[in-house]
Amino acid sequence: MEDLYRAPASGGDRLRAGLALQMVGVATGVPVDGVGSGARRSGQACRARWLAMYLAHVAFGWPIERVGHAFGMNRATAAQACRWAEDERDRPWLDELMNRLERCVRELVDAPRCELPA
Repeated sequence: MEDLYRAPASGGDRLRAGLALQMVGVATGVPVDGVGSGARRSGQACRARWLAMYLAHVAFGWPIERVGHAFGMNRATAAQACRWAEDERDRPWLDELMNRLERCVRELVDAPRCELPA
């Protein structure tokens, strides 16, 4: 039996982590349902998840531990993901992709909240 790592994270943090996953999925064409935490994933899905973790780190200004908690990962995994993504930003196409995703996330999150009627 496999125990999944679970740390306390607010619903808002998990919602924002989901946003990062969705945005990376749309931008890369990697289906989000194959990117979630848990069982081993393909290399592509793993790298997409790492990009989403890095996106949350830079766009939301979260410390590594908070990133890990929001994605259901431990701190070491989140740190490894962010180190990998930072190193990969030396590739111009990936740097441009991450810049676009960061701008989109910030625009959405910084916009006034829309209150829906009950």
